[in-house]
Amino acid sequence: MSRLDQNDRDSIDARQYAFPKQRKEPLEDAKHVRNAVARFDQVEGVTDAERDEAWQRIRAAAKRFNVELGEKDWRELGKKPH
Repeated sequence: MSRLDQNDRDSIDARQYAFPKQRKEPLEDAKHVRNAVARFDQVEGVTDAERDEAWQRIRAAAKRFNVELGEKDWRELGKKPH
C-alpha cells in the first residue's frame, strides 16, 4: 500500500473515508480497506453510531474491491482466534 502524504489525504473526498468527519481510514483500494478493518478499533473519539456508519462504508468498499470480510458487524472484530 502506498503511503499518502498530507496533500494526497487532503485531496480525497471525505466520503471516501470510513470515518469522514475525522478523515480516518481512507477506502481508496483493497489494501486500504483491509487496513481500515485492521485499525478500526484504534480510531478514538467516535460514537457507536459513527462506527456503525463507518462499518457500512467499509462493507461497501470491500464489495467494490472484492475484499472478503469474515465479520458481519464491527463488534465481531478481534473476537475470532487467529
